[in-house]
Amino acid sequence: MIDITEPAQSAIKAAIDGAGQPVAGLRLMVQSGGCAGLKYGMALELEAQPDDEVVSFGDVNVLIDPASREHLTGAKIDFVTNVEGAGFVFDNPNAQNSCGCGKSFC
Repeated sequence: MIDITEPAQSAIKAAIDGAGQPVAGLRLMVQSGGCAGLKYGMALELEAQPDDEVVSFGDVNVLIDPASREHLTGAKIDFVTNVEGAGFVFDNPNAQNSCGCGKSFC
C-alpha cells in the first residue's frame, strides 16, 4: 500500500507521543486544493473510522480513508531535515504532475 521511511516513522511517533492523549494514529489524506489540484493532508486521529485502512509500522498506525487510498497506493513518505527546514516528503507514483512545494499534485 504505502511505504513510510524510518525517519518519517520517528517523526510520526514523536507527534503521537506529544499529543497528550491516546491517539489511534496519523491520518493521511488527499484533499482538493493546492496549486496542482490535489494536496496531501495529515492529522492525528483519536479513533479510526470503520472504513479506514489501518497500516501499522511498528508502534505507528497510519489511517487512510477509501477516497484517499487510490491516490496513495505505492506512495513513499519520508521525513527530511535540510537548510530550508524539516518536513514530510511524498514520492507518489500516482502523481501525474506536482508543484514546486511538493505538497500538491494531480
